[in-house]
Amino acid sequence: MSDSASSTIRVGVDVGGTFTDVTLVDANGGLTTAKVPTTGDQSEGVRAGIEKACDGAGLDPSEIDRFRHATTVSVNALLEGAGATTALVTTEGFRDVAELGRQDRPSLYDLSDRPPAPLVPRERRFEVDERVTPEGVEQAVDPEQVRDLAARIPEDIESVAVSLLHAYAEPANERVVTDVLREELAVPVSASHEVLAEFREYERTATTTVDAYVRPTIEAYLSRLTERAADAGIPAPRVMQSNGGIADAETVRSRAVTSVLSGPAAGVVGARAVTDRLDRADLVTFDMGGTSSDVSLIRAGAAERTTEATIDGRPIRVPVVDVNTVGAGGGSIAWVDAGGALRVGPRSAGASPGPACYGRGGTDPTVTDAAVVLGYVGASTELGGELSVDREAAVDALSRLADEAGMDDALAAAEGVYEVANASMSRPIRSVTVERGHDPRSFGLVAFGGAGPMHAAALADRLDIDTVVVPRACGVLSAYGLLAADEKHDAVRTHRERLDTLDPSTAGSLLDDLREDVLASASDPDAATVEYAADLRYTGQSYELAVEIASGADAVDPAALEGGFHAAHERAHGYRMDEPVELVNLRATATIRESPLAVAYEPAGNPRTGEREARFGGEFHRTPVYDREAIAPGTELPGPRIVEGAESTIVVPPAWTGTVERDGTLVLERGETDA
Repeated sequence: MSDSASSTIRVGVDVGGTFTDVTLVDANGGLTTAKVPTTGDQSEGVRAGIEKACDGAGLDPSEIDRFRHATTVSVNALLEGAGATTALVTTEGFRDVAELGRQDRPSLYDLSDRPPAPLVPRERRFEVDERVTPEGVEQAVDPEQVRDLAARIPEDIESVAVSLLHAYAEPANERVVTDVLREELAVPVSASHEVLAEFREYERTATTTVDAYVRPTIEAYLSRLTERAADAGIPAPRVMQSNGGIADAETVRSRAVTSVLSGPAAGVVGARAVTDRLDRADLVTFDMGGTSSDVSLIRAGAAERTTEATIDGRPIRVPVVDVNTVGAGGGSIAWVDAGGALRVGPRSAGASPGPACYGRGGTDPTVTDAAVVLGYVGASTELGGELSVDREAAVDALSRLADEAGMDDALAAAEGVYEVANASMSRPIRSVTVERGHDPRSFGLVAFGGAGPMHAAALADRLDIDTVVVPRACGVLSAYGLLAADEKHDAVRTHRERLDTLDPSTAGSLLDDLREDVLASASDPDAATVEYAADLRYTGQSYELAVEIASGADAVDPAALEGGFHAAHERAHGYRMDEPVELVNLRATATIRESPLAVAYEPAGNPRTGEREARFGGEFHRTPVYDREAIAPGTELPGPRIVEGAESTIVVPPAWTGTVERDGTLVLERGETDA
């Protein structure tokens, strides 16, 4: 079934470390959300979540017109070392590129720190006798030699990566090797010229190896999910890529590396969709889930992207939404280190058994348990709409932590855990703002995820941010973002030349080739728009900045590119140089725009549901509690207030005031503090 704008019932499913989130929008704009525990086989949790959302909306799953999905299958395989048994084929004499890397230490002054072991150990790296330079083929590869090599690859190999020297410039030899291996072996083969046609040998090899490593896992998962969807009469899933764009499952299967940051990208897209309607252009997005917290920037209404991501110490050179992650979430476990200091994360209680307050047998104290003791989460609160709170278990867990840390009681431990968690989460926000030359005070903070709105105002106080935006579907915003995401396809080609000698027709010809590449992946090439960019640097620099080619492929203007680069360099680094500018890479992105979501907000019922004691500034306050879905637009909520939704809780501290917008978004503004 097509993913056209005429589809009327849409569902988005985002799989997190603790919960699987679902958003369903029906033909009348009605919004239904659901949250179910994440399962070992993620497709089972996805099916359960869709069924729960359909029950809530009074629909049968077979009525769904569109199914979009964000998954952690790829990144989990990478982080947990659970990917495929992979072999690497490379140019003779270069089998150790994957291990040597850039020969730098992860931590300059920590002599005991070591980079992660290569995904492919040396005994599974194979060499082929060939030679290509950036100017062309010097020694052609012998297909018979490749067949002999294929016969030497062990039978337990589940995937093969091929990365030959300078294949980004001339892939002829690599094509021969790839074609022969695909004929001789019954396993997926990832070729660097297909995955990343870009220079830098180590990064290209590492990215291709990651693609091969996670590819069998993502292929098997998407096959299972597609079958489960078909059995229920649901359309095949379209999958969120790391670049913030949607693609069909077959495209993601063939380029598995593009799915490693699928979920975090969806959250940023959802935040942008909500804030577009609020006319807020510069924002920090803060997504706090059960296992980790993700931070990103939206500037001038667009999510910031990068091509230099690192996951578990491994470089991945594909376009990704620029997300900074810290291992602190609602399920993060609090502990005391050898020096007696209180720490939070990165170890998490996960979905099972989960925090102690879940009542599922967990005994470790977590951030969520601290929120229960502090009164932010009440005994009557239903976590994820289905889990009740066991306050006594939370108190017991934090009492044990207090004894270990030498604190007075569970309350003191809860305050400590909350403060340490907030300190941990403020670091990535400073990283994407202050450390990049941005003043956080000029940004708003968009808070989402199951735990994000509970910590957002406290984080904003730490960073002197005056505005916090909490979308209506904040607890499942990544799932909501899937429904708002455009379809995107990227391609890159290395071409190194100084701009003062660049022939515009040569650049135009390369951009035409890139245009063909990205349109070939588009579901409807006629509906796609193609944008171009150039990676530029001063001659002698080792890093690049991307500059838009506003003139397009038909009229590349080197002088305009040079001026754009000088301005971009000054914005990023505070100065410009009187040096020649060098072109390094050309890029193209094809985009098929998604129609804006029209979601109805019709509050009903009594908004105030009760009150409870909640702790702010070292004192308990009698705090009114509200039902998120019953608050009328225009309502002001002076703090302290607690607003409970089906999937998340919003804390409005003293000196803050919340206002409900027409679409149900809650905007918190900070007032003057007297205390």
